[in-house]
Amino acid sequence: MVKLLIADRDQNERTGIGWLVSSFSIPFDHILLAGSVSEVFHLIEAEVPDVVCIELDMIPKDAWDSFKELTKRYIQKVIVMTAEATFERALQGIELHAYDLWVKPQSPDHIKRVLTQCCKAVSKTEEKQEPSAQIEVPSVSYSSLFVHQETLGANFRLMLMQLENSKKQPILLSFLQEYPFKNRPVVLPLSDMIVSVFSFDNQQPQPLKQLKHIGNRILTEWEEQFSEPMSLVLYDTNDPLLSLNEKYLHAKQALEIRFFKGYRQLSVIEDKVNWVMIDPFLTPSEQREWIDMLNEGDRDKIKQWMYKEFLNKADPYPEPGLLRTRLTSLLAQVRRFMKSFYLDEGMLERRYHQVFESILYNPILYRIVQELLLFLYEVLDRANNNQENARTDVIEQAIRYIEENFTNPKLRLEDVANQVNRSAAYFSSLLTKKQGSSFRQLLTKTRINEAQRLLIDTKLSIQDVADKTGFINANYFSKIFKEKTGTTPRSFRNRKKV
Repeated sequence: MVKLLIADRDQNERTGIGWLVSSFSIPFDHILLAGSVSEVFHLIEAEVPDVVCIELDMIPKDAWDSFKELTKRYIQKVIVMTAEATFERALQGIELHAYDLWVKPQSPDHIKRVLTQCCKAVSKTEEKQEPSAQIEVPSVSYSSLFVHQETLGANFRLMLMQLENSKKQPILLSFLQEYPFKNRPVVLPLSDMIVSVFSFDNQQPQPLKQLKHIGNRILTEWEEQFSEPMSLVLYDTNDPLLSLNEKYLHAKQALEIRFFKGYRQLSVIEDKVNWVMIDPFLTPSEQREWIDMLNEGDRDKIKQWMYKEFLNKADPYPEPGLLRTRLTSLLAQVRRFMKSFYLDEGMLERRYHQVFESILYNPILYRIVQELLLFLYEVLDRANNNQENARTDVIEQAIRYIEENFTNPKLRLEDVANQVNRSAAYFSSLLTKKQGSSFRQLLTKTRINEAQRLLIDTKLSIQDVADKTGFINANYFSKIFKEKTGTTPRSFRNRKKV
């Protein structure tokens, strides 16, 4: 285990360096933070970090000799930082046999390079000190990966590597074939990933710790040489009953976690991923909310809604396919808005199809959200520019009016036709032609949909539900509800509760 201690009086400096270590996947197993000399002394003696990155200015003169003795006794690599580029500070660095001297502010690239070199040097030292023991790897093949075999799998750990661009997989294969593994795994390249099978005997301590170290090193060294994003899953379990085939299927499923976490990450999985099931479709109230946000052109509200709904997800994650469906349900509302302003043509129409393709196939959720938001902003800009001269589609206007006024039991065809400045006969013909249903059918469907929601989501009486959905009385409501759904309102509510 390679430990790093970051010591600086400035909390932002400590946090910033720690973030760089995590962001660049520098394979330190543990990061310690200290904001005072007393914390530094305590952590060095208690945790024995391998690398110490310390601000020289925080060490008082009366503690200098003690600190120097501690570093000599416990620390392998020391990096010193200072805001004073003076000869005195340089001499202090020399006294500590510092690996490097950082004068603030230091560039992130330099910090990354130096810390990576220190981590590698410490790791190599530890490997030399460990007794080497070559493990005889049992027979592992494509057959054992894809066919269930009862006896094969107990002592195996899997590491799955997947590039964003699968065409560059031969480069990854060559990289792994040349990689200096201490105990070389069986490497099995597939069409869209590479599976590495590691074997451990029962006497080897902490195989997961070793594999996490290997995985982080692979990520770091791959990024140093190549720019292609890679996702890496480490599947570790002590379940002796799982075959290699079952472990592979669980690990393959875990690759989908990159949908939420992105590439350049090591995910450690110890069991089958259990996705959370969600309703993938927008509710009627959410649909109305989206129509309002789009009509108002409220970009901030749209952005906040998207971020809250789709980003910052944590384990257990929702099933990715259901989230994609939910995004397409949202895009359908945008499509409707586009049609109402005659924006479903030309460049914007092509962009719509690109966003739809991205929702279906883009492997990373935050990329989909960002692309969808940018598209929404384009749509709102065009709608705003064309609003004064655009002739809103008559049927879309009418449907919107029905959705806003269906609770009125006296709503008539003539009322809606007057709203869109058309005769009742012409509007009725146009509605049937475009929607495939009459005014009365559309109105009844809207009322029944809302009634179903109220029966499920509220405890309102049947009479109250009838009142809130535009029916003249509860008896007539129950009659129409049964005609359209095949069951009474009360039976519908009770059945949904079961």
